[in-house]
Amino acid sequence: MKTNIVKHIAMSLAVVAGTSAISSCSRDFLDPDPLSMYEPGKTFSTESGLQAALAMADRHLCNNYTYYNNKNFSCPIATEYMMSDLMLYGKTDQGGGIWDDVNKKLTPTSGMQENDNNYMSFYWGQGYTGVKYANTILSYIDGVKGLSEATKNEYKGRAYFHRAYRYYNLCWQFGDIPLVTKILEVPKQNYKSTKRDAILRMCVSDMEKAVEWVPSQKQMSTIGMVNKEACRMLLAKLYLSIGEWKKAEQQCDELINNSGLALMKKPFGSAEHANGGEPETWNITRNVIWDLHRPVNKYRTDNTETILAMLNVSDQRHVDYLTMRIFGPNWNDNGNLKTPDGKGAGMNYARNNSNYRKDHDLLRAFGRGIATFRPTAWSQHTMWEVNGVEDNQDLRHNSEVGNWVHMTDLKYNNKSSKYDGKPFQLYDESGKCLCNDTIRDWFDFPLYKIYFKDASAEANLGATQFNGCTKGTDGTLYLYRLAEAYLLRAEAKFYQGDATAADDVNEIRKRANCSQLYTTVNIGDIMNERARELYLEEWRNVELTRVSYDLALSGKPDEWGNTYDVNTWDKQEGTELTGGSYWYQRCVNYSYYNRPWGMGIKSGKATLNYTMNKNNVFWPIPDAAITANRYGKLAQNYGYSGYDANVPMFTDWKEAVADEDSAN
Repeated sequence: MKTNIVKHIAMSLAVVAGTSAISSCSRDFLDPDPLSMYEPGKTFSTESGLQAALAMADRHLCNNYTYYNNKNFSCPIATEYMMSDLMLYGKTDQGGGIWDDVNKKLTPTSGMQENDNNYMSFYWGQGYTGVKYANTILSYIDGVKGLSEATKNEYKGRAYFHRAYRYYNLCWQFGDIPLVTKILEVPKQNYKSTKRDAILRMCVSDMEKAVEWVPSQKQMSTIGMVNKEACRMLLAKLYLSIGEWKKAEQQCDELINNSGLALMKKPFGSAEHANGGEPETWNITRNVIWDLHRPVNKYRTDNTETILAMLNVSDQRHVDYLTMRIFGPNWNDNGNLKTPDGKGAGMNYARNNSNYRKDHDLLRAFGRGIATFRPTAWSQHTMWEVNGVEDNQDLRHNSEVGNWVHMTDLKYNNKSSKYDGKPFQLYDESGKCLCNDTIRDWFDFPLYKIYFKDASAEANLGATQFNGCTKGTDGTLYLYRLAEAYLLRAEAKFYQGDATAADDVNEIRKRANCSQLYTTVNIGDIMNERARELYLEEWRNVELTRVSYDLALSGKPDEWGNTYDVNTWDKQEGTELTGGSYWYQRCVNYSYYNRPWGMGIKSGKATLNYTMNKNNVFWPIPDAAITANRYGKLAQNYGYSGYDANVPMFTDWKEAVADEDSAN
């Protein structure tokens, strides 16, 4: 197994060493020449050149989750969660960037400035960078001599996947966007936008070929490359995107019934640091959910649930993913959390500190969280209610086995306090709050999703910064796994009025040992289950936006009985609690957005107002892309400065491709 992984990493290194220009993440999709540092006709006239481009496309999948920007190790995926029902900005003492008033601050200019907590423009650039890698392969593959037709088609199929994957996400983040399908020989600065539906239909056509051409994982010797099963999963999502629900269901049928895949239902593989820092502090009872999310187990050949894993293993390929730092509560002693007798609540002692005790090692068990982002109150509690019961038997929400952590599970570790060794309290006996900032410092969290054994810190006895996946740590992530296929199939069945949708949701719940099962499901039940199962895996904003369109297209009601108009679901403005899209209703019903308790929060540098506008269902097209397109006009999204309903757009993807051809 390791040989196969290293082989693919070596391909990536060949790109870095031999084709430096293509590995740069240009933010300008208008750049016609990603190969300017060398002659592409020579580089891509051989199979090794194509392998290099493909390996870089594979490698960059991980950048959408974690990325090093020369200033900070960041988690771009958090932006997807901030624009959803599941997460809020937590650094209340430092101001919120756009997050302290999205309604007013999310603009095509200032609101798109990339920083440590806002990666909207980054997603635009990463999306088109991935498109560029794919187009490079597709532009040169037919000129490579000595390859059989089947081999060429295999390369094309994987390139189609990478292009369709990027366009799927871009279309549900930004709506109508420019379609770029080739490497242009001359500069082109007169792009027109192409309708979202047209782009997605092109991707469907491409992925139908890819499913035929790309081999199954069981036929491959290399781990981490696109396989047939990943192509099926993406095709199912694309079918949902255009309202072909039966076809989406059929693709999920193939994955579930005919691909040799199966949900993992028993503990397996390596327990990999299953006891956190020390078992005396926090013990993990061996269970399938914990094992399923250990990085080393994600690419095991006996993990029958993995469809496609994003390898983040070797030093050369590794990118830090500081999940414990960014997504964990700020529990450590900073004056914000106190014991009832006024002492510091949580002390992050290094192991070489004389006050260190193995049975009080909060730092290594839970990480040194700073709560850049925090889960909503709904996602911590109410989301886990099924049949009116908060299901704590659910292994994904279970603190008894160690997967889930309540703040009251932490124990004071300050010897100077008489409460040393007792559980954390939010209030003292008189009812006084012991926490200065409940947004940043007090929330429950899924340890099994954010825990990595911090290899760098483990090697340093003086370390007080256990942050998550650092250099030397296996940080492999799932791109797709079979559990999502069940939930996609449930969704497809729901739109068709098929009551067996509940069975698919229950399969996921049974594996998690839930005490509560569904008899029937609505779209809210399905989306809640996605949130429970796929936290920090799915692109939450993308999927909510796609589902918003599907609900409007199907005419089916949401969990509140609302129905949506396919012509207006994304063409509304305002911050009142009624109206808008399903995406908007999830945000205002399950988060702080536009609610009294989310307004006027005074802390540190800012007064936070958690607001969202109905038009924010699509992000603004970056002004930089619009101004760079000097001889054409890109369409801006509804509700943002520059919006013009009369801007001409391509409504057929073939017209957009023909326009590209005319530029060469």
